[in-house]
Amino acid sequence: MIENINWYPGHMKKTRELIAENLKMVDAVIEVIDARIPVSSRNPIIDELIAGKPRVIALNKSDLADEEANRIWAEYFTKAPDSAAQTVKLNSMSGDGIKQLLKLLETMDREKKAAKQAAGQAAKPYRLMIVGVPNVGKSSLINRLTGHKSAKTGDKPGVTKGKQWLRLDNGMQLLDTPGILWPKFEDPRAGLNLAFCGSIKDEILDVPTLGMELIGVLMEKYPQMLMERYKLEELGETPLETMEAMAMKRGCIMSGKRIDYERIGKLVLDEFRSAKIGRITLEYPND
Repeated sequence: MIENINWYPGHMKKTRELIAENLKMVDAVIEVIDARIPVSSRNPIIDELIAGKPRVIALNKSDLADEEANRIWAEYFTKAPDSAAQTVKLNSMSGDGIKQLLKLLETMDREKKAAKQAAGQAAKPYRLMIVGVPNVGKSSLINRLTGHKSAKTGDKPGVTKGKQWLRLDNGMQLLDTPGILWPKFEDPRAGLNLAFCGSIKDEILDVPTLGMELIGVLMEKYPQMLMERYKLEELGETPLETMEAMAMKRGCIMSGKRIDYERIGKLVLDEFRSAKIGRITLEYPND
């Protein structure tokens, strides 16, 4: 297993400070997580920072995740005593789930205004903060909520670099923040899962080994999908053997009939991330 995957650029320390400084200015937090890895993509630093604030958990990229797993996770986050957060399944690229999210936020806004009115206080615009680790789709979600391209997007982590206050059509105000990882992963699987899903830059990773690690996980959790996608009659005894069989099927061969491990590693990562292998969830509550 690849060990000690850590990625904590200087701007992430600033982001932690930014969240702490601005949290008192917002009424609620939208925590965006990757539906394929709902545990690994939840930053415990964020959990600590926003404790006590009303929260909506956005299971983004739900179109790439196993649909039954989406249902299980939505139920889990809604009922878990340590979370008890409202949960919405989203595909921020297509817009699926955005109406449901807006309806939920507007309900929360009305409840706050009613409480203010009962206390004889003037109502102010409902303010929201978007938080999440890199590359979970925060910028795409913001662009959907605002109805125009307000935030920069990209399929590489670390695109958003500073805070932005944005206005929604319904009058709400939204604070965007850059993605924030944590300094050290307590469980090496969390680092691997984030790397599989592209939340850690491929440039700092050993792509062939990462691809082989992913193949090992898929052999255990989704063997049939793996065999069907790469037209394998059977899986190898080890991830390496399976990787080499996949390379042969896809023509990832160099001169002298040598396996191109770099190419097959990148290919399996790309096809997992785009759901070409299938809709896959790597973590479940009972894990």
